[in-house]
Amino acid sequence: MTVRSRTAEEYAMTTFPPPPFDPELAAALELIKDVVGPSLTAEDVQAMRRGEHAVFLPEVDVTLGGAFEAEDRTVPGPEGAPEISLLICRPTSPAPARPRGVIYHIHGGGMVIGDNRTGVENVLEWARELDLVVVSVEYRLAPEHPHPAPIEDVYAGLLWTVENASALEADPARVVIAGASAGGGLTAALALLLRDREGPRPLGQLLMCPMLDDRNDTPSAHQMAGLGIWDRTANETGWTALLGSARATPDVSPYAAPARATDLSGLPPAFIDVGSAETFRDEDVAYAGRIWQAGGAAELHVWPGGFHGFDGFAPQASLSRAARAAQLAWLRRLLAE
Repeated sequence: MTVRSRTAEEYAMTTFPPPPFDPELAAALELIKDVVGPSLTAEDVQAMRRGEHAVFLPEVDVTLGGAFEAEDRTVPGPEGAPEISLLICRPTSPAPARPRGVIYHIHGGGMVIGDNRTGVENVLEWARELDLVVVSVEYRLAPEHPHPAPIEDVYAGLLWTVENASALEADPARVVIAGASAGGGLTAALALLLRDREGPRPLGQLLMCPMLDDRNDTPSAHQMAGLGIWDRTANETGWTALLGSARATPDVSPYAAPARATDLSGLPPAFIDVGSAETFRDEDVAYAGRIWQAGGAAELHVWPGGFHGFDGFAPQASLSRAARAAQLAWLRRLLAE
């Protein structure tokens, strides 16, 4: 009997079984499966906004028990657009001799939910450890406000932060941009936009499980359908809200979907991490590879058995502690330079 090997094209089209979840994280998924599932539809989004759908969003103490002085400030938005809201958290410890660095945080939520407090607790932990100011931006959400509204809001907030750094007792040359999921995608888009508009150059970009590619057709997107958190159906929901009928067409801007960028040269150093068992794995790994190919600096971590956002949903798991330690270590090295 002759056994024919698959061609490269056939292999590429094959959907293999998904990689296993880390055992601790699998147990965490089991506990939250009735609150946070893998597939989000447009109807689910509206139900969440009306408070009719369970959402796993614990209350956040943005002072971390008094370690920070927190302020909500309204600042000018993009030209012709509404003002935007910034959450500003400044350490209450005595000011150091050198102005503090800044983490400019962009929240996640698939482009359709969330606010400037979403996911900020991990950022505040970094800031407490490294004595940093945190500025977390609130941007307009899709589908009511499609591209380019979110990225233009994020861009306007960054410009305000840099221009007003002295009033925050912060160093405008030591601003790190950071975000997770949709916020990670917007962080990558912001780095591209700042480069192309010749705006302020961030010290670095920290991309946690970033949402980068509207085409939604990688092997990992197919492997993880119906599994974990934020699967291919949810991804289609988020990208369609942002881009409408333009999603997955040749006309999508890299400032909406950074994976569409043809030139990744000249960007600030990047930290990229992602789980091996999540939709965004392959697009994130490819983005890191393309930064290296363009002569840039990137640190990539693929956490074995990690589902999307695992370190936020299961912060005490061993893998989550390792991921957060790697993020903090990268920041420490970057800010010390």
